[in-house]
Amino acid sequence: MGHHHGHSHDHHHGHSHTGNKKALLSSFILIAVFMIVEVVGGLFTNSLALLSDAGHMLSDAASLGLSFFALKLGEREVSQDKTFGYKRFEIIAAGLNGITLVVVSIYIFYEAFQRLFAPPEVQSQGMLVISVIGFIVNIIAAWMLMKGDKDDNLNIRSAFLHVLGDLLGSVGAIVAALFIMYFGWGIADPIASIIVGILIIISGWRVVKESFHVLMEGAPEQIDIKQVKEALCGLPMVKEVHDLHVWTITSGYPVLSCHITILDNAVHDEILSQSQRILHDQFDIEHSTIQVEKVTNGCPSPHGTCN
Repeated sequence: MGHHHGHSHDHHHGHSHTGNKKALLSSFILIAVFMIVEVVGGLFTNSLALLSDAGHMLSDAASLGLSFFALKLGEREVSQDKTFGYKRFEIIAAGLNGITLVVVSIYIFYEAFQRLFAPPEVQSQGMLVISVIGFIVNIIAAWMLMKGDKDDNLNIRSAFLHVLGDLLGSVGAIVAALFIMYFGWGIADPIASIIVGILIIISGWRVVKESFHVLMEGAPEQIDIKQVKEALCGLPMVKEVHDLHVWTITSGYPVLSCHITILDNAVHDEILSQSQRILHDQFDIEHSTIQVEKVTNGCPSPHGTCN
């Protein structure tokens, strides 16, 4: 019976982690400051489009702050009772952000439908000025987050989607302000809010679904379990691969465990190192636990036979 546990993290992970923290902190400060401006502006101009955008910005500021806190918490050392440290909190933060987006959009729908039947007087000029400033602020925040690791990190992606929703919210507010200014269409304000709400709820639901998948130990989308098994079965002297599990600790941190049954005349260490190389080179799995066992004393599984 043999057991191997291999893990390594490259320098790129460290650099992207630092970049993510900087991006989150900078955009958090920027969004939080402008959110206050937008709340005051929304109340002053009586614009729901501005207030809904400010509500979204409040959830943005909370989401960016939570995402930054999650990254900081993830840096804490592993301990006896938390053997993976606090890295999983990033996924919990992303899930909370997604739920917040859904709640915010439901509130926007409620307010907008009230206003559809009784559009209030809106000060379109003030609304236009504030929404244009909001548009610029959101472009800067989105650009900061794009410099982070948004393609591989669910936490950064959820924060980026928040800001992108805000950006669209600002566009909606600008268009609504122009319609009110030139055509006197007060109804444009709640309509813009509803469109923004739809965009927010779609992105929120997507993040919640992805977070739930990770928390349920689902296999990462980029890794095909069948291909992993076929690659390991392709090694000479391998008879079975069973109890194969692939899951994610946090974004960009896939983990694998499995049993490999080898023929009695096979060399244990050779199979082990070949398996590790395949997992690393073909599937980017750096953290794996493989139990190698001989046919005579292994624990064969009816589901694990290599055909």
